[in-house]
Amino acid sequence: MDVPNNRSSVSEFILLGLSTSREIQIFFFAVFFLVYVAIIVGNLLIVISVIVDTHLHSPMYFFLANLSFFDLCLSSAATPKMIADLLRKRKTISLWGCMAQMFFMHFFGGGEMSLLIAMAIDRYVAICKPLQYQTIMNHRVLIGFLLLSWAIGSIHTTSQMVFTVGLPFCGPNVVDSIFCDLPLVIKLACTETYILELLVIANSGLLSLICFILLLISYIVMLVTIWQHSSSASSKAVSTLSAHITVVTLFFGPAIFIYVFPFKSYSVDKFLSVFYSIITPLLNPIIYTLRNQEMKAAIKRLSSQHIVCKNG
Repeated sequence: MDVPNNRSSVSEFILLGLSTSREIQIFFFAVFFLVYVAIIVGNLLIVISVIVDTHLHSPMYFFLANLSFFDLCLSSAATPKMIADLLRKRKTISLWGCMAQMFFMHFFGGGEMSLLIAMAIDRYVAICKPLQYQTIMNHRVLIGFLLLSWAIGSIHTTSQMVFTVGLPFCGPNVVDSIFCDLPLVIKLACTETYILELLVIANSGLLSLICFILLLISYIVMLVTIWQHSSSASSKAVSTLSAHITVVTLFFGPAIFIYVFPFKSYSVDKFLSVFYSIITPLLNPIIYTLRNQEMKAAIKRLSSQHIVCKNG
């Protein structure tokens, strides 16, 4: 197919959003605004608690603080724009604004995926090699895992966006989603995108599916190890692992269905997009704080210090 010469005819995309009903949009605005505030407060609370509280200066909480930072950034890549659009009749985003949104969502999404694998390795060493834990998970290894997560996130998004930014958009510009979703945007290009669509499926979908399966296998191995070596710490280890498994499922589940097994119904895809960008970043701090006594105690100490400083 010949590529049209006019590559700049489309300067913006129209986002259809969740609903055309004004009342429903106002309802969603109120709900999502409160949820986004909770995301910011919850994840920042975890980050600050881990930094300030010396009781949380361990590899597990180091990864948890960085996971909260990734969640905060992932949600902020699209949620503020989506919330603002709920009050607008015409929901538009510029061409380069759309590209930036997709770049950062895949950047932080890929980085978080890598970080969840690092967290699984940390728990594997803690449970299966407890005597060597401090030696293996030293400061250099932790920084290495963190830098690797940023690098993989960068490679993950760049490998897709480097082909997407060069696509000619000269016809349809309506995206039936709440934000610029890569599979939907590339289908609007005025050229053949079959190969690029396969690249997106392989890069985002299959990679998510493979990582999810490997993570589940690793957690099953850890659970079996716990059952074989019953001890007083078993219940705490099982509680920690169940929190990790829940977070992994919530993160990878929507991504797998969006990119590997996309639904024909756009309403289902929109629900999964909301879940991935808003609900998961909110649930992560809730899951880790409610199921973790040390984190709850640290937050209480942080609150007490704030009250003392304020009264003083």
